[in-house]
Amino acid sequence: MKQIDGNLYKQMLAGGVKAIELNRPVIDELNVFPVPDGDTGTNMSLTVTSAMREVAMLSEDDIGEIALAFSKGALKGARGNSGVILSQIFKGFAVALDAQTHVDAKLFAAALKRGTEIAYSAVTKPKEGTILTVVRVIAESATALAKKRSLEFEDFFAQIIQAGEEILQRTPEMLPVLAKAGVVDAGGRGLVTILEGMYAVLTGTEIKAINPEKCSSAVKPIAPDNVKDFVSMDNDYENITFQYCTEYFITHLKTFVTESDVDKYRDYLMTIGDCVLVIGDLDLIKTHVHTNQPDLALKAALKMGEIDNIKIENMMEQHRKLVGEKKEEKKVPLKPSAMISICAGEGMNAIFNDLQVDITLEGGQTMNPSVYDILNAVNNTKAENVFVLPNNSNIILAAQQAKELADVNVYVVPTTCMPEGISAALAYSPDAAPEDNFASMCAAFKGLRTAEITHAVRSTRMNGFSVKEGDIIGICDKNIVAKSSSVQEATLDTVAKIADDAEMLTLYYGEDIDKAEAGRMAEKIEKAYPDLEVAAYYGGQPHYYYIISAE
Repeated sequence: MKQIDGNLYKQMLAGGVKAIELNRPVIDELNVFPVPDGDTGTNMSLTVTSAMREVAMLSEDDIGEIALAFSKGALKGARGNSGVILSQIFKGFAVALDAQTHVDAKLFAAALKRGTEIAYSAVTKPKEGTILTVVRVIAESATALAKKRSLEFEDFFAQIIQAGEEILQRTPEMLPVLAKAGVVDAGGRGLVTILEGMYAVLTGTEIKAINPEKCSSAVKPIAPDNVKDFVSMDNDYENITFQYCTEYFITHLKTFVTESDVDKYRDYLMTIGDCVLVIGDLDLIKTHVHTNQPDLALKAALKMGEIDNIKIENMMEQHRKLVGEKKEEKKVPLKPSAMISICAGEGMNAIFNDLQVDITLEGGQTMNPSVYDILNAVNNTKAENVFVLPNNSNIILAAQQAKELADVNVYVVPTTCMPEGISAALAYSPDAAPEDNFASMCAAFKGLRTAEITHAVRSTRMNGFSVKEGDIIGICDKNIVAKSSSVQEATLDTVAKIADDAEMLTLYYGEDIDKAEAGRMAEKIEKAYPDLEVAAYYGGQPHYYYIISAE
């Protein structure tokens, strides 16, 4: 066949969802570190499952509507970096397939290309060797293949999957951390798996489990280095109250307008307001901005094209009406600021609550909250300025996406573990200006050294350690620093790596450690380091016997 219709496209998407769910445990195991935090498969599965729920609510098989619904559902359910990036890929499909009734190879290639562009733009510092590389190469291959007019859609699809598989096998060449673990990139593996599920439906074949050989790396181990995962941080906007909620469409864009012009237009709106949302392409652009100067926003839009469906609401006047109408319905004023923390374990939850955190979201290594979960929490704080503590590098990007969707000022403090979150929360002052609070919270954990004691869920060789499944290991700065068959011995060995020059060491003991055992551990550390003040607190976190911080 040369093209597919909406009904078949919907079935193919369902096949992709089924494939990722079937292979979720295998993709979860593609940890670059042998700790029980492999959740890429889970994150991607939850993301596309949410997307499919949106598609299921459609009564028609319009291919543009299907692509749009899948995109919206993916963003709502996006979890972790892999889920957020995947949602942006499918956002590109929604843009490219808008108003289409059928999809051929050329259109599918265009959708992949647009998805690649949007996904790359969503990440502040894109890193090659990840799902981004895989989708880019697949899009490039699809664009080249689509030029062959005689190529059947089934053959086209098979060849782009092959291109994805080939670049996936090369990801360890780009990321030494993958080569050291002997695996391919988990996000890339998940994307290819989704495409394989779509292809199975397209050809009427069985959706199969992943061949384990496709998950292993043939690249020889590389000497340890200081490889670090990227962290996405956007600039924070000024904390200003803007009066007019301004929305409109830009239609019939002028021929000279380019994507670069749209980016400059978005950047300009950020200088005159906040809550900026610029969505669309060179055919239609939807704009939303809170500003005190809607005339300037409209003037900038008119330079690009025609304006339609203008809506400008005076939010201050709306407030006056709500307050003044016989006081029947009073608008609850927003409090100045609030904090949200993502954490795991009832003890950690209690600690953050004691530190003035308004809302705690359950999440962490094995279950990341979605963009929608974080956005809901932001809205539920009823605050003008909300400080989010992700406490996990894999949640920061989702928090940034929630920030873009929020109607209030959101400050994402880039904490990568719960001890960093605790230090940041301690630095928070409800009386300080938001910008000062943000600066203080970001600075609070800069000198903190942290480590975790857990068990290996897979055998590997890393950083000079030969680790077998079940071994107790100490992790510091994403490196294995200790290995033992004993939790106590691994903990003492790990403490030795971070205790130098420290004055205070804190043990947060997990759900598998009782209070008496934690107390004995603290005593042993104090005996070994007489000048070190040691405290033990119940964290209740799963998977990790101890989370340790030294300062």
